[in-house]
Amino acid sequence: MPHIAFLSTDNLEAFFVYDELLIPYFENKGWQVSTVSWHSKTANWNDYDYVIVRSTWDYQQHAKAFLSCLKKIEQSTAILLNGLALIKWNIEKHYLKDIEKHQVPIVDTLWHSSFDKTVIAEAFERFESDTVVIKPVLSANADDTFKLNRTEWLAQAAHLETVFKSRNFMIQPFLNSVVDEGEYSLFYFGGIYSHAIKKVPEKGDFRVQEEHGGSLYAIDADSEQREIATQALAAMPESALYARVDLVRQRDKWAIMELELIEPSLYFNLDAASPERFVDAMLAYHDSQQQ
Repeated sequence: MPHIAFLSTDNLEAFFVYDELLIPYFENKGWQVSTVSWHSKTANWNDYDYVIVRSTWDYQQHAKAFLSCLKKIEQSTAILLNGLALIKWNIEKHYLKDIEKHQVPIVDTLWHSSFDKTVIAEAFERFESDTVVIKPVLSANADDTFKLNRTEWLAQAAHLETVFKSRNFMIQPFLNSVVDEGEYSLFYFGGIYSHAIKKVPEKGDFRVQEEHGGSLYAIDADSEQREIATQALAAMPESALYARVDLVRQRDKWAIMELELIEPSLYFNLDAASPERFVDAMLAYHDSQQQ
């Protein structure tokens, strides 16, 4: 009986987790599933056939330790999914530069490694926008993400300098489409489109995550969205068991906000057939490994 570990974390009380919806489908196929925290000091990764990174939603706070854990898994007899090389490529948002080199549209971005007031002033002028968003290149769950207004941001300058003084960070224009229309996420299992959702922030906020009050709606992605998502997947250095492509409308065209390959919520709760699709993709991968 193949044995899978869903890699998780110690405390998920503040999060919405839907991976348990996969377990009955795996069990119906004769597979065993356990959930294991990446912080565990006692886990023997050789006990598992596969370790699938899922709800490790504090990894950004301990990136070196997280990558060390993944390296141990990779060195065990278990197969890590997604693979370590792909995770290393995806863990910092510099991967967006690689996607852009493949002619895939991304949200306009300025990249910086040191903070001072001039980089914010430059961003307002460069983007011809009165509002920008600044965040670390290594981040998740909208941690340390700030929306800055041209006329008010100086009140936060000292705090921003503390947050970003020793971190690589990125600045993007705030896109009103995120509030007016929402952010779209397309999900792919084994490279095959599964389902899509729209995420809309709570009134007065700009963060679309459920944990920040965002609302989620199942939608059917259109052909243009799927085409851009497919282009983004083709720009990856290797294939993925699962991927989430986040799109927003920029200048009336779709652009990539993020390509999530490490621990994206896959929102199995919003598409009843999606858990089975994920399991089918996993079984197809397993069969390919047996050949």
